[in-house]
Amino acid sequence: MFRHLTTRILSRPTTVTAARARPFSTDVAAAPAADEAFAEAWKKVIPNIDPPKTPLHFMTPRPSTPSSIPTKLTVNFVLPYASELSAKEVDMVIIPATTGQMGVLPGHVATIAELKPGVMSVHEGNDVTKYFVSSGFAFIHANSYADVIAVEAVPIDQIDPSQVQKGLADFTQKLSSASTDLEKAEAQIGVDVHSALNSALTG
Repeated sequence: MFRHLTTRILSRPTTVTAARARPFSTDVAAAPAADEAFAEAWKKVIPNIDPPKTPLHFMTPRPSTPSSIPTKLTVNFVLPYASELSAKEVDMVIIPATTGQMGVLPGHVATIAELKPGVMSVHEGNDVTKYFVSSGFAFIHANSYADVIAVEAVPIDQIDPSQVQKGLADFTQKLSSASTDLEKAEAQIGVDVHSALNSALTG
């Protein structure tokens, strides 16, 4: 029985290798292909009505991966209610990933990073713009495009230090007096966010 199990385990790399043979998103053609199979199936059922448009019709072609590393990084920085940066060409961005501060330059390897509360800085020449982000994700593409999606974000210079100190004290008090797991979790999140805000202002 153990021998059969070992054989199964050792045979798995073949399956994994086959799965990895699938192209990455950056290897797919830049122009979206038309959903011909759906259109043909639609015409067989309802030939007198044009098929509805699928999401592919509304997608703009993705820029192809350049043969050489560009001099600029193109950044899209969006929130649920606003777009802070749209196709902005910059020299570098530094994002607060859960694994630590991550600098992204043109030609960065394709990566997905989860964001934690902290400072995201956008470097453009000698100008540096800093935002405090609460959480989110950063999608770094091989074609020197970066999409940063945050739940909340605000420029550092718009943060009131006195409110940060007050919030940190309030949530610290709530954490010490919390009696349920839910209260402890909510208070801990408040402490973490306000601590990160305080570090962003003092650092």
